[in-house]
Amino acid sequence: MTAYDYDDLGLVAGLEIHQQLDTATKLFCGCPTEERDPDSATRSFTRYLHPTKSELGELDEAALEESQVEREFEYLAYDTTCLVEEDEEPPHRLDEEARAVALQIADLLDMEPVDQAHVMRKLVIDGSNTSGFQRTSLVAQDGQIETDDGPVGVEDLLLEEESAQRVEERGDGVTFSLDRLGVPLVEIGTRPDIDSPAQAQEAAETIGMLLRSTGAVKRGLGTIRQDVNVSIAEGARVEIKGVQALDQIADIVRQEVGRQVELLDIREELAARDASVGDVQDVSDVFAGTDSGVIGGALSDGGSVLAVPLYGFDGLVGREIQPDRRLGTELSDHAKRHGAGGIFHTDELPAYGVTAAEVEALSEAVGAGDDDAVAIVADDDETAAQAIEAAAERAETALEGIPEETRGANDDGTTRYLRPLPGAARMYPETDVPPVELDPSTVETPELLTEKVDRYQAEFGLDAGLAEQVAYGRRMPLFERAVDEGIDATFAAGLLESTLTELRRDDVAVGELTDEHLLATMRLVEDGDLAKEGVGDVLTELAADPSLSAEEAVEAAGLSGVSEADVRDAVSDVVDRNAEQVEAEGMGAFSALMGEAMGALRGKADGEVVSDVLREEIQKRA
Repeated sequence: MTAYDYDDLGLVAGLEIHQQLDTATKLFCGCPTEERDPDSATRSFTRYLHPTKSELGELDEAALEESQVEREFEYLAYDTTCLVEEDEEPPHRLDEEARAVALQIADLLDMEPVDQAHVMRKLVIDGSNTSGFQRTSLVAQDGQIETDDGPVGVEDLLLEEESAQRVEERGDGVTFSLDRLGVPLVEIGTRPDIDSPAQAQEAAETIGMLLRSTGAVKRGLGTIRQDVNVSIAEGARVEIKGVQALDQIADIVRQEVGRQVELLDIREELAARDASVGDVQDVSDVFAGTDSGVIGGALSDGGSVLAVPLYGFDGLVGREIQPDRRLGTELSDHAKRHGAGGIFHTDELPAYGVTAAEVEALSEAVGAGDDDAVAIVADDDETAAQAIEAAAERAETALEGIPEETRGANDDGTTRYLRPLPGAARMYPETDVPPVELDPSTVETPELLTEKVDRYQAEFGLDAGLAEQVAYGRRMPLFERAVDEGIDATFAAGLLESTLTELRRDDVAVGELTDEHLLATMRLVEDGDLAKEGVGDVLTELAADPSLSAEEAVEAAGLSGVSEADVRDAVSDVVDRNAEQVEAEGMGAFSALMGEAMGALRGKADGEVVSDVLREEIQKRA
């Protein structure tokens, strides 16, 4: 990967962190916030969404483009789905628990809460909300976090409702699940103070640590998303949506810088060639009888092949601007937004069943010479017309430089075009929810995860690695609950971090284990009713049948009813079988016999008890 001088390029970046809150109910109704399997949906309904004008009579450009492709949106509903989620009833008041968590987060970010939270509507017509808008409210402003490369300002903290979960995308529509719609979400926006990929990464990690310090945020894939805003001095602001993993942020920023650098180089080359974009033309006749499956299929279905000549673009449409992504890919992204499968262009032809003779005939038909390129779309007449116009408009933009736009993050760190940047026209007041007074004096500042790590070492004697695992782990609140009950901290930490990991690797369904399952198992060990060595077997039984109690799981695992006399009998048998070794080695035989004794008892007895009895039996015979 190319190394860039980010100061020289004038890199400016900012973050938007979206984090789901782990509250009992949703933001504007009393429905639960648990995510469910879409197969458990009890019914569904459909909607078509269209953009509306703002209070000033303006239409948001991003919403307008989204609406140009008409799609049917299907929503999966559950036994708990209410009329608010279906947009058949006005929203209820802003959830009190979510407000309290948001104020805690504001405190950790050193932000100033607003006096009143006013709910706004943010126009969204991609189907992810049944109402066609997302409700959002400003909670706090003007905060700051520290990084190794200097402070990063935090501009605002918003409390808003999560969108519906996308389940399936079809050619004519999208299916969403309503279980996620309305889950409380905080959006944290930094100022554009970030000037390197490493600083972007550190800022995101710091904010993530502060969020998890509340103990009131959801964990797992999809519960936190990062958007990254990136620009360089001669480039443009680009918003990259949906970065799922924190460790991907630095790469996303590097890749976007590289894309903008390449696009600026292409702009300079196009200017030197006096390049231009021609008019769209119908070239269906060129491909009569073609062997190309895509083009032939479109023509046989009554469609057409439309082309746009790109004068002076030869070799540049196929130029790589990100790994495995080219300027032609950018044109294709825009065409796809209108329902086309993509574009073909002469930098990549002949290929895909298109012959050299057809390429020559195509260039001749549109008046393209050796220094020119041609882009084509084959589809039904309407789709082809919209798609080729979109591709032509993107080619025009390449002459100017870099467009301001919203892009989606790919798994490999590259990005794809999504839509234009939204404007102020998408926001207007929510008249169904009254303003809410915010009182930060009622909020307690939570202990930071970094402080927890230090405390766990000092107070409980955990080593640094285990202390960090527990503090940053999703079961941290359960660990604190366990030690508050008097359960040994080292045992609790080991169960939550090591035992569960080992069971997961053995394909035990640990996701079925609730906090109560785990806590009840710890209590049995603490009370002497279960040996530590039997914990794995008990948890395996509970995972297989979550309806069992911990006591019933002990019975199912065959670990109950072992007295000290039973332990002594089992250990005595082991020593008798190995009498010659004991006579020859004395206590030197202890380690080998200990393993055999524990195996004979199958986790039914505590290791310390077995150890004490074994030592006694060996000493008797030595």
